[in-house]
Amino acid sequence: MNLKDYLLAELNREVERSRAALERVPEGKSDWKPHERSMAFGHLANMVATIPMWVTMQINQDELDIAPKDGPKFEMKPSNTSAEYVAALDKAVAGTREAFEKTSDEHLQTNWQLKAGGNVVMEAPRYEMIQDSLLHLAHHRGQMTVYLRLMGAKVPALYGPSADDQRFG
Repeated sequence: MNLKDYLLAELNREVERSRAALERVPEGKSDWKPHERSMAFGHLANMVATIPMWVTMQINQDELDIAPKDGPKFEMKPSNTSAEYVAALDKAVAGTREAFEKTSDEHLQTNWQLKAGGNVVMEAPRYEMIQDSLLHLAHHRGQMTVYLRLMGAKVPALYGPSADDQRFG
């Protein structure tokens, strides 16, 4: 299997797991935090919905500056309902799948840079950065499921059964 097909298959599996979690988002909890130093639930759910856009950038751009000196060029549109989060995920992943269709294994082996304020903070082959983004998605989705549990919402089975979803058992 080539890199492109492997990464696309991995993306597709992670997107379906993210969809299952986003479908459980309760309304009216966007500002909820389990601790004062934790990120707000709405921001976390938005990250889970939009991280596939990072993969699109890693394929289509040579770099991303997350703190450009002239200010941010992208602002996340807040969502309020599980349907809006799922729609944001669908939009993000549609762009990512399109980017994968147009790329090659050779391109995925070229370097990509993550910058902050113009300074390179990470540089690696695109395929490694894409893998890191997919792991980042799984990490934040895991945080999100903890938030769901603490808010009393049902937690979906993702890699195995949960107390609320025994479809693996």
